[in-house]
Amino acid sequence: MEVLSKDMIGQWILPLLPFSAHGRPSVVDPVELVEVILYKLKSGCQWRYLPLKQFFTGASLTWQGVYARFNAWRKDGSWQAVWCHLLRHNQAHLDCSSVQLDGSHTPAKNGGEAVGYQGRKKARTTTTLFLTDNRGQPLSCARPQAGNCHDSHGLNALFGEICVFLEAAGIAIAGLFLNADKAFDNQPFRQGCARRDIEANIPRNRRAADWQTDDDTFFDPELYRRRVVGEHANAWLDGFKTLLVRYETSVGNWLAWHWLAFVVIFLRKINPKPTF
Repeated sequence: MEVLSKDMIGQWILPLLPFSAHGRPSVVDPVELVEVILYKLKSGCQWRYLPLKQFFTGASLTWQGVYARFNAWRKDGSWQAVWCHLLRHNQAHLDCSSVQLDGSHTPAKNGGEAVGYQGRKKARTTTTLFLTDNRGQPLSCARPQAGNCHDSHGLNALFGEICVFLEAAGIAIAGLFLNADKAFDNQPFRQGCARRDIEANIPRNRRAADWQTDDDTFFDPELYRRRVVGEHANAWLDGFKTLLVRYETSVGNWLAWHWLAFVVIFLRKINPKPTF
């Protein structure tokens, strides 16, 4: 199962992954090491069942060795850095004429950090806030929250995390048109968007405490229809079995898999396979 070609791994991922200059040098091909990690992302198999002989043509690592390298790159922020670098140097492939904000609940089978019982799903879940461009390409996500938190819980702080990442990737947030559903309709969030010069296109929620029938808050229904591309993004992410159901107990590892999935989706778009 080839998730990404060796050329794309060598060009876009390896340069951002630090290899220790101390101790024994790595005996495995670093491209093959990343291929194994991508296989884990795509297939969702347990670490101990990774088909290592299928990927390592020379010297091989144990599954513990592969996990240790993935975890080390997670701890030093390398996976997020890869995605940030990729965005910064390929902005021509993005469509930020509008961006879509939405949350997603994922069943969490092993418990761990940021897990809570969600009545609607009747399961323990984790909820994550995503931002996508106007074609559904995931741009960023906020730190996951327990599934028993409502959508607007800590919304300004979580959206602030997303904005900080976009600015680090060189994407201007001022002037963005942001679509979000009525669950995000609250005055603090609208005011936070206004401070950042973001036009929030959110339908009014009749359950909101400040709802008024004669309210003149901006809302464009035609622009709002673009929210459908957020569902496309969810479908693409569900194609990675590691993200379909959460077995990771660490929030850091869970986030790292998302950064890596964003990288794969984007590289496949800007480097499509030739058709005959």
